[in-house]
Amino acid sequence: MNAVAEKTERIEVPRVIGQEDVEFFVEQGYFILPNLIKPEELEELKADTLKLARGGYPCENLKPLSADLSDAEALANILCIHQPHYVSPLMEKYARHPLICGALSQITAAHLPYWDGSVKCMQSMLFVKPPQFQGQAWHQDEIYIPTRDRSLVGAWIAIDDATIENGCLWIVPESHRNGYLYPQQTHDKNDEFDFGQESYGFDETQEIPVEVKAGTVVFFNGYTLHRSRKNRSNIYRRVLVNHYMNSWSLLPWSLQPGESVANADRRGVIPVAGTDPYAWKGYSGNPNTVHLRTCKANTEK
Repeated sequence: MNAVAEKTERIEVPRVIGQEDVEFFVEQGYFILPNLIKPEELEELKADTLKLARGGYPCENLKPLSADLSDAEALANILCIHQPHYVSPLMEKYARHPLICGALSQITAAHLPYWDGSVKCMQSMLFVKPPQFQGQAWHQDEIYIPTRDRSLVGAWIAIDDATIENGCLWIVPESHRNGYLYPQQTHDKNDEFDFGQESYGFDETQEIPVEVKAGTVVFFNGYTLHRSRKNRSNIYRRVLVNHYMNSWSLLPWSLQPGESVANADRRGVIPVAGTDPYAWKGYSGNPNTVHLRTCKANTEK
């Protein structure tokens, strides 16, 4: 079989940003694109978040809630819903959003020579983050999703305004440059952060807050150090963050017996731009990986 000949038809996406923006992303490890998501799109994302929270899609791990619960009560204990695009057509629609994927086709592997703009999505995470819920300690996404070629990118869609008060994203610009994965340790800041591990060994004083309006999309490289603090406001900080990578790179995620990082390739992916050279392997998205995450730090207080 000629595997390259079996790749998917090319998915065409628009050019969304300029060359200066691409260079900024490559140099700084992040890029902010305001007003990318329209108000009516934000409303359908909010409505679908509630539908997911209420168990509105057939899914073993998302049970229907009592109709007696108010909308606020349905959302009150949810920090995050993992992989909602496996059960929600609307969440999959936003994983494929043409403007987001257009920008991704320009930046994802812009650091690599000969890259042809091909991108695939492997993960979605819908953060609800109600008032008083903790944030996430310093980390690099590449620790959890190894892409081999440093092409991991998070596309962080602000469904609500994200402010310092309600727990916006904080990043360390340029922290992706050397491709170093910082060591992690268990933190003792359970009132502030939900994750049990935090990255350390770098200059935290270089961090900057990423306060953005609803409808903004923040793109950041998988090696870029980032965190978010506790939501100290009385409003939600809803965010849909999808993760993408160069389609030409394998995804050695969750090694199975007999596999190595040289040949493992998880196929729960969606081609979103360009071609998928490994389409001949097929696809294997698993709805059983969809699940709710409540706030661990709140639970253990």
